[in-house]
Amino acid sequence: MRVVSMGFAEIFVATHDEAIKRASALEKGSGVAGSAVRIPDISDFEVEQLGDLAGTAVHAAGADYELALVDVASDALLGVPEAMVRALSELLSYETEGEGSVLEDVADQWAAQEDMPFDARQSRLYVQQLAALATDVDKVDRAGLYVWSAGE
Repeated sequence: MRVVSMGFAEIFVATHDEAIKRASALEKGSGVAGSAVRIPDISDFEVEQLGDLAGTAVHAAGADYELALVDVASDALLGVPEAMVRALSELLSYETEGEGSVLEDVADQWAAQEDMPFDARQSRLYVQQLAALATDVDKVDRAGLYVWSAGE
């Protein structure tokens, strides 16, 4: 478990302009309406780790899961690459030959990463929520999945 609070990461679906407005509000400490998943004590690095795990689980390993800077006005706002969005959304429906849930396997692996501030049970909830957000990207014209990461 981490000793020092790292802030949080907030993951949300938005258009580019909406994402920039949301980042500005978050940087000012304002409350922001709209659906998002806020995960305390993680950074964008841990979100990238989840992308790698999800990609491997749905046999899409080797794709680029690195978050990208969205706008020079905010170094805390990062865009989730399309490959990661697809891998996360596939966790909800991906079928395996054996028993067990791919989503739960990925969540358990994510919780087991070094210094993760939550257990497997909480990780399953986060991964379920993030996978659901990823499926929402296709429902909004020109939307993407974004990560805003607050520092310490």
